Amino acid sequence: MAKLDAAFSLKGLELKNRIVMPPMCQYSVDAEDGTPNEWHYVHYVSRAVGGAGLIIVEMTDVEPDGRITNRDLGLWSDEQIPAYKRIVSEVHKYGTKIGIQIAHAGRKAQDAEQPVSASAIPVAGEDLTPPRALTTDEVKAMVIKYKEAARRAVEAGFDTIELHGAHGYLIHQFHSPGINNRTDEYGHDLSLFGVEIIEAVRSVIPAEMPLILRISAVEYMDGGYGLEHSLEIAKKYKAAGVDVFHVSSGGEAPPGQVKPGNHPAYQVPFARAFKQALDVPVIAVGKLDDPFVAEATLANEDADLVAVGRGMLNDPYWALHAIKSVARKVDPPVQYKRGIYVH
Repeated sequence: MAKLDAAFSLKGLELKNRIVMPPMCQYSVDAEDGTPNEWHYVHYVSRAVGGAGLIIVEMTDVEPDGRITNRDLGLWSDEQIPAYKRIVSEVHKYGTKIGIQIAHAGRKAQDAEQPVSASAIPVAGEDLTPPRALTTDEVKAMVIKYKEAARRAVEAGFDTIELHGAHGYLIHQFHSPGINNRTDEYGHDLSLFGVEIIEAVRSVIPAEMPLILRISAVEYMDGGYGLEHSLEIAKKYKAAGVDVFHVSSGGEAPPGQVKPGNHPAYQVPFARAFKQALDVPVIAVGKLDDPFVAEATLANEDADLVAVGRGMLNDPYWALHAIKSVARKVDPPVQYKRGIYVH
């Protein structure tokens, strides 16, 4: 029996298959107000028609200056909720569940007049405005901004929330020894900022809603942290309320000499390590667009879910086509059944 089309359930989340569309920035906001538009509506709904089990909406920021660019999504105002609610409602019509990734770009906010970060350390090798360090009071206020964004996501009807703690964005900046040189409580305990966000978000989401956290298992910058460090941080995040880890890597700076080759499934060993060490469900990601590689990742119990990004950008119906290839059967929307042939 194929694993790709096997159901998955955790708390109140029930997925029809193990295929995840991961968050991928579209840089397509019209008026720089952070509100999704018709592009986002078609983009996400088409992947629901295409059979994905779970869609995670792209990096959505907790304040305007927290965006990578001014064309990114935001969820800092109640006025933004209806546009998300419209997407969620339509995605649900096709049996797909949908989450949203809540984040802050920190020192990687390209269009912010003054980016902020854990510390005043610029991104090496990048032509970005150097950040200033958030004050302790500002850090505590930032935690509330994550909490309020999560509240809005619940009001919009999302099935799950993912916190972005990977790829060099703000939560990552706090738990990275190479980026955080603070001398206050958030420097003494590198997990504290993330833990406080997790606890704040859990306080406003339903108990049955799983909370996902995306994390870079290793850094690729010179002197960056390794797997042992990320696992120790993740243990604290799990204790604070994370149910699922979405395991990626790098993204914090131009890579040094430690990045592995971009071969198929190159990040799967990290997902396996998290699954074994933490005994929680994990999402594997990274060049899994070959259906048989994705199937093997699940069948070998390296991960519980597989996220396919570029494959779904290339083919909105990647999930249906992958299940057809691997399982030799598929259940498309009724409107498309005349076009499905299984040999």
